[in-house]
Amino acid sequence: MHIPDGYLGPLTCAVMFLVMVPIWYFALKNTSKRLGPKEVPMIAVLSAVSFLVMMFNWPVPDGTTAHMVGGTLFAIILGPWASVIGITVALVIQAFFFGDGGVTALGANCFNMAFVIPFVGYFIYKALKERIGKVASAGVAAYIAINIAAVVAAIEFGVQPYIAPGYCPYGLNLSIPAMAFAHLTTAGPVAAVVTAVVVGYLERSRPDLLALKETSPNIRGE
Repeated sequence: MHIPDGYLGPLTCAVMFLVMVPIWYFALKNTSKRLGPKEVPMIAVLSAVSFLVMMFNWPVPDGTTAHMVGGTLFAIILGPWASVIGITVALVIQAFFFGDGGVTALGANCFNMAFVIPFVGYFIYKALKERIGKVASAGVAAYIAINIAAVVAAIEFGVQPYIAPGYCPYGLNLSIPAMAFAHLTTAGPVAAVVTAVVVGYLERSRPDLLALKETSPNIRGE
């Protein structure tokens, strides 16, 4: 899902960075206000987990690769705003030191993986957990969230032939099916199973981690 350098035109890169600026601001504001000494170390731990799972890419038949992100699990434990901070840190390290995701596309990658996945996953999990249980809702939330983020990424680079010729050569007719297929059939199921298994383990063995103080999804931190 990492968009590399050279796939997004300058305008798209600039717009996505500008979109992320207020998101980063509210994430820092909510996280600093809501989390205490017990929760802050968990941001580092979950950021490291997200970094590791994103480094495992596997090929899919349509010529792309896929990986899970861990954003839904992050959001379930600490809330979506803390996830924005933690996953952004992982993406910055990957872009600058490992060449995984472009530096110029960092705003777009952060929007897709550090914002869309945690927030979509968080609200789906919250909506379903009383009806179908924490484990099942975690799996469903992770599956839906990563697929929505994949389609968002596909739209971002799929519009480039129309607005910035010379960058990504693949239009929406190719980018959306390719990304959707990869994540519906591989990354989505993996994310669902891993997230559900981890939440199930925590529910049995470490329920205190599922009861950590969350950062509020309210942008004012109320």
